[in-house]
Amino acid sequence: MKRFLNWVLIWILMANIGFMALWFIGAPQRWWEIGVIGFTGLIAKRFPFWLRYFAFLGVMTYSVLVFIGGLFNLNISSLMHSVRFFLELKPANSYEYIGVGIALLFILGMAFQLMKRDQNFSRPILIVAAGGLFLGLALADIQMGQGMRGHYKRTAPNGAEFTSATSATGFAARADGKRHLVLILVESLGAPNGNKEIQRLMFKPYKDSDAIAARYEMSEGKTLYYNSTTAGEVRELCGRWGDYYDLVDKKDDGCMPAQMAKKGYATIAMHSFTETFFKRGLWYPNIGFEKREFEKDLRQAGARRCGGVFAGACDRDIPAHIGNTLRAAEKPTFLYWLTLNSHLPVPPGLNLDVDNCERVSPVLARDFPQICRQFTIYHDIDIALIKEITAKDFPESDILLVGDHMPPYFDRHHRTQFDPEHVPWLYLRHKDSAAVAETR
Repeated sequence: MKRFLNWVLIWILMANIGFMALWFIGAPQRWWEIGVIGFTGLIAKRFPFWLRYFAFLGVMTYSVLVFIGGLFNLNISSLMHSVRFFLELKPANSYEYIGVGIALLFILGMAFQLMKRDQNFSRPILIVAAGGLFLGLALADIQMGQGMRGHYKRTAPNGAEFTSATSATGFAARADGKRHLVLILVESLGAPNGNKEIQRLMFKPYKDSDAIAARYEMSEGKTLYYNSTTAGEVRELCGRWGDYYDLVDKKDDGCMPAQMAKKGYATIAMHSFTETFFKRGLWYPNIGFEKREFEKDLRQAGARRCGGVFAGACDRDIPAHIGNTLRAAEKPTFLYWLTLNSHLPVPPGLNLDVDNCERVSPVLARDFPQICRQFTIYHDIDIALIKEITAKDFPESDILLVGDHMPPYFDRHHRTQFDPEHVPWLYLRHKDSAAVAETR
């Protein structure tokens, strides 16, 4: 019995307690991982100490990676492609990540000490009891995660009908050589899910602007999303479900930048982070972007540096550079910009200008402080963009803004404020010159 209790303490309690603590605030279901850990423990209980501990490390690593994938809507294949880029992040800028890291190290350290105890029980009744414990825990995990299943691990099923903001608006069809086209993919911009304050704030600066109304026909809607940011890029730029992996080594002339280039458009991609992250410096040219500007280039053009887990150029400084780029353009241009600073978590400080998020919404500051900081990022981008695209010397352009995926908030309280299946879009379609002249 003592050996059995030692086993339970390690393979049931220590291996799962950190995840169980999240049941009440929300987390991806992990019944499968609970089963894998339990079966591994039953096999490893007779191994020497170091083999048992390495087995524990292995299943914990697997469980943590799958959990992270669930939070960020990544399947295990997508996650494995992402792991190699983790060194480019700065998790020390987030109290949440620091706390999780400390808790994980504590669990691994405790398990190291407890693993030295004998746990090689052999009575059949105790083996059955061990199986009953981890199967019961798996069932409890399923029950605690009821109602949240659609919020995690969204992968496009076979035969899923394709939708995107670019297809819904007919955005590409406006490439007639008379105007520029600007596509902005906004990091973690999710569609409201019954929250009236978030609904009120969504694209509010554009709706409140008389200058926008004078120059642009405005429409908005929602589109399906699957997976994470790079899948959102493929969705909007290449018109299909998928991810970037097959674009690293081969070209796709069917993607919008390549099609725009065939029509005589200059094609430019901008992103406030490094070009090596998700290999954008390699696959952006393969879908038709002739020019690419990343953090280093944008900083040289005048953008300040903003911190966070993803530290890079400040998004609120990029619209001015977009304006200067299009004013200097010698031919019609398709310009794509992937934003950065609203990637979760959004910490205070670090030049993000979110500490006083009450200026955007006292309601969110009180009830949803993390969402409040994120919407302050959106607000500042919107204000900067409106200033540029309504300036008298800003050239005729259509602008489409769309989210990449819902914001992957860690807790149920914040996460459920957003539609788990759709992201919003806003289309600013330039009015004909005569109509604009009449409003001046």
